[in-house]
Amino acid sequence: MLHRTKIKISPDRSRVIIRPFFPYHKKENTKVIARVMSLTEKEVTQELHNVLRHFSDRHFDTEAIILSHYREIEQYMLTDIKPSKERQLLIGAYFTSEFSLESAALFNPSIVPHPDQDHVPSGSLRFIMSLRAIGEGHISSVTFRDGIIHKDNSITMEKACQFVTTPEPLIDTEHSKKRLKDKLLEMEIENKFTEKVSSYLPKMYTASDLKKAVRKVYEEDPRLTRKNNQARDTMKMLVQSDYQIEFYDDLPLSARVIFPNSPSERKGIEDARFVLFTSEAGEKTYYAMYTAWSGQQTLPQLLETKDFLHFKMFTLHGDSINDKGMALFPEKIDGKYASLARQDGENMYLIYSDDIRFWREHIPLLKPSYPWEMVKVGNCGSPILIDDGWLVITHGVGPMRRYCLGAVLLDKKDPTKVIGRLKHPLLEPNENEREGYVPNVVYSCGCMAFNGKIILPYAMSDYASRIAIVDINKMLSKMQ
Repeated sequence: MLHRTKIKISPDRSRVIIRPFFPYHKKENTKVIARVMSLTEKEVTQELHNVLRHFSDRHFDTEAIILSHYREIEQYMLTDIKPSKERQLLIGAYFTSEFSLESAALFNPSIVPHPDQDHVPSGSLRFIMSLRAIGEGHISSVTFRDGIIHKDNSITMEKACQFVTTPEPLIDTEHSKKRLKDKLLEMEIENKFTEKVSSYLPKMYTASDLKKAVRKVYEEDPRLTRKNNQARDTMKMLVQSDYQIEFYDDLPLSARVIFPNSPSERKGIEDARFVLFTSEAGEKTYYAMYTAWSGQQTLPQLLETKDFLHFKMFTLHGDSINDKGMALFPEKIDGKYASLARQDGENMYLIYSDDIRFWREHIPLLKPSYPWEMVKVGNCGSPILIDDGWLVITHGVGPMRRYCLGAVLLDKKDPTKVIGRLKHPLLEPNENEREGYVPNVVYSCGCMAFNGKIILPYAMSDYASRIAIVDINKMLSKMQ
């Protein structure tokens, strides 16, 4: 029924990105800059040469990135006189660091058809695999791999690009005031302060508009602002949680990294469940529901892209947005968006919506029933439409917090009806998979049907990832 391939996707510590390094306060920043300014031009040239010798061959455009970091710290210069470009670069280097995004783990994969199927052999399919990468500080980001499933069900993976990069976010885009007010109400943060700020916002506002509105309220009543730091910070977080990023089109897929960009994602982008969604008009869009982790609270988010170059991120809203692990159906059901999710950290629910960003109607779907899943049950990605119905790969937690994968079949027209379910695990951690960052775990964020099989990428104990191939008919024959 299930065949483990020999493919293993392991974390690579040498894949590093350049990040700003601003650990100091204003006084310390000024001291660091002053020390660099005291160097002679000869010393600057020599030290910059050493920096570029060690780091320029590890990134696409080291100098441009370091120079951008100088511009961020330029405000702490003690004079308006511009230093030489070499000195600017050296100052920028002192406020720059490398981040090894896969240093701890590369796991929780999902898989979708690639938008570019040119030059793929007949009967084969090019795919994109997303993975959760964890680096220093347990910060999670999204990285990608691609490959081809051949007509004989063999799989080849493209070699990962050694260079990796992440673009700057386009944060100051327009946002809906109504969505902001609805989310504040949902989070039980709406009060006189948020109402006053909202009154100064246009129907469609930007982050700059919000900043001006907060400043205006402060000027009118400083006491009101001081008492509402949390509300102010939450409004700022919500507006920055809706943003866009765009990669250059000549950048290899495996070089693209979606790194946390907003305050809500400060500690990570977790478990993105990608799906290729087809609208009623036949338009194709890739979505991924993921969890933003600020270090204090989780925020369910939605990612949207057509080409894996331009990405849009949105905050999800509604009474049914209160747990991790949402997975979108690849098409509407009876004219509504549908998604699988948890509501209580234990059972699986089906939720519907007229708006992909608002989820309010949830229906109990699946409870833990068998010994291997009696702690909780959840999805392992979006449902897959097959001739017999909606096939859902599930995960269950059993004794010793052991994670196994199962499967359930839902009715094609009414997915609230369960018409088949595996009594025993489809996949459980074997002796080669049980050791890792979190032992005794197999887990997936999305699989794909191909040629009568399920292509199932999965994580091994939150460390590395593998790919299994499941025979659909054999699996269905074992369902009860």
